[in-house]
Amino acid sequence: MQATELEDRIAAFPSWRYRFEFEGGVSTPVHDRGVINRDEQRRRYFFDPLVSLTGGSLRGRRVLDLGCNAGYWSLLAAQAGADFVLGVDGRASYLEQARLVFEAKGIARERYRFVHQNVFELVLDERFDVVLCLGLLDHVHRPFELFELMARSGAELLVIDTEVSRARSSLFELARLYNAADALEGPLVLVPSRQAVTELASEFGFRTVALEPRISDYAGMQDYRRRRRLAFICSRSLPVEDLPEQPEQGMLPWWVRDPGALFSE
Repeated sequence: MQATELEDRIAAFPSWRYRFEFEGGVSTPVHDRGVINRDEQRRRYFFDPLVSLTGGSLRGRRVLDLGCNAGYWSLLAAQAGADFVLGVDGRASYLEQARLVFEAKGIARERYRFVHQNVFELVLDERFDVVLCLGLLDHVHRPFELFELMARSGAELLVIDTEVSRARSSLFELARLYNAADALEGPLVLVPSRQAVTELASEFGFRTVALEPRISDYAGMQDYRRRRRLAFICSRSLPVEDLPEQPEQGMLPWWVRDPGALFSE
């Protein structure tokens, strides 16, 4: 694909959530440093540990990306060697972007598919090894059904990135999404506590580690700094004990533990 054609196809979309860079100096129009830094830090936070846990590559594995948006994490999975990636999202425009990105990146067509569907209506007639559930668990009001779907995929590994309740007990906190357009089935959602994620995963046979967010730059990352967001890796049998784990929250609130978070960007 020529650079001018790619630029025209990128410009045909009203907006992009992720910054993708292509040969010839072409990129998607995302210029906010906080947004760009957020995605890079998240990659280091939970995607790199996933690849490390699988021996440095996803080769030989099939990946299911739930709520895939424009395919940012699907692309990372493909670039990490995944044999096949299935991306699912409820917005057709996101999937059009994802298909354009994969085409422009030269990913072989037989290695991916993007499906326009509500994840709760997804019928799985194939098995997967890894499920990416990034920014989705905190956008639904049926967390048990979502875990049932992930378990039904046959996956050995789940990667979950979600807003969390600060409650130290196992519960789901009723919340209303700021942007109703982000809702999967309605603006009211159930936000899990850290313990709720662990216990729910255990119910489906997974051991879970809440990853320590080793973040070097908090631009665009205030929800992580304030421990309102965590990432988890859940495994059926691969050892997760050596992954860096986030210590349990102490009794002090975040603004006492980390006063700098009040003022930083």
